[in-house]
Amino acid sequence: MTTGTGDGAGRPVFWNGFANMASLQPVVIEGGEGVTVFDTEGRRYLDAIASLWYANVGHGRAELADAAAAQMRKLAVYQTFDPFSNPPAEALARRVAEIAPMQDAKVFFTPGGGSDAIDTAGKLARAYWRAVGQPDRQVIVSRSHAYHGMNAYGTSLGGIPANTQPYGTLVSLVEHVPWDDATALEKLIEQAGAERIAAFFCEPVIGAGGVYAPPAGYLEQVREICRRNDVLFVADEVITGFGRLGAWFGSGRFALDPDMITGAKGLTSGYAPLGAVIVGARVAEPFWREGSTEVFRHGYTYEGHPTACAVGLANLEIVEREGLIGRVAELEPVLAEKIRPLAAHKLVGQVRAGTGLLAAVEIAEEARAADPGIGPRLVTEIRERGVITRLLRGVALQISPPFTISVAEIEQIAETFAAAFDAAAGG
Repeated sequence: MTTGTGDGAGRPVFWNGFANMASLQPVVIEGGEGVTVFDTEGRRYLDAIASLWYANVGHGRAELADAAAAQMRKLAVYQTFDPFSNPPAEALARRVAEIAPMQDAKVFFTPGGGSDAIDTAGKLARAYWRAVGQPDRQVIVSRSHAYHGMNAYGTSLGGIPANTQPYGTLVSLVEHVPWDDATALEKLIEQAGAERIAAFFCEPVIGAGGVYAPPAGYLEQVREICRRNDVLFVADEVITGFGRLGAWFGSGRFALDPDMITGAKGLTSGYAPLGAVIVGARVAEPFWREGSTEVFRHGYTYEGHPTACAVGLANLEIVEREGLIGRVAELEPVLAEKIRPLAAHKLVGQVRAGTGLLAAVEIAEEARAADPGIGPRLVTEIRERGVITRLLRGVALQISPPFTISVAEIEQIAETFAAAFDAAAGG
């Protein structure tokens, strides 16, 4: 029997997500400070993507480590099934409900983050309709380009074919409409029958699908269509929640008044895994009203984890104390201005920015057709020049830095992208 970190040939045994393990050359990150992370070879990188959209307060925040340690010394973990709870979970739920753009909200915490939150919201949408005597409302609608995590509901709801095709049907009674066409949603509801539609899942700004802000009027239209047809509106704010759009929630920025919000990443800035489903009064009512016998038979071993919730409380305090949401609003036009010149490059098809601290630089379709490997090479070229980005849906480079980024560091991202595109073009 052998032990160690690699196989007999010294190759890695850790299986990375979304990676071709046959050709992987690991980049092992061992430290971070502010918007910078460091690998085991001593190289420094500007983290232009806040890891996976979540390191909102930056890396190396000792007070978040202190919050976790202090809670672990008192009560590291205890289950929250049946009557059990803990002070950090109660306090964080109350704080999230206070900042949520809905009245009388209830909060269900999930342990793994956004994917668990989506599964919870999908099951709760169907459970709600059964609880109110309309069990035929089971169909859930999502959009093309959408990303809703990789659990069963999220995989089925996702609108990125490469993520869904390998698995076949995981959750049935799921429909998709074009991401930017409100009329398509109305037609689908009409054809399927409103009495069969449970919910519409909608990212205020599409994230992993390529960073697409909503077309003018789109969100108002789909929200009205859902109201008119009595369809639950679920705002997936795993990326946009907790400040990424210059407001606590995108639902507040766009006045969506959703029935449910899913959140995660910015809730703890990724310092501990934690997600949330924020449930409006309507959906909560049949389960919470006095005398009800309805039970939402769903939960997780580590839901309401006291250590993760303590980290969440400390993280939201940092966001508020340092005025980081206001900082995002101030940097929104700066980011757009600094990267906009990239649109003129012959290898760039489009630059999308101007809604929060989010942007994408899309590689020109002609360039991708002529050279299918250009996207991954650009990611590597940019990293070798000291900036970390990702390829979204195979077409665009992601920018979603920590809220603590400086203007000079935004300029560094733009300059590094430009240099990498020049190198790819042979310039």
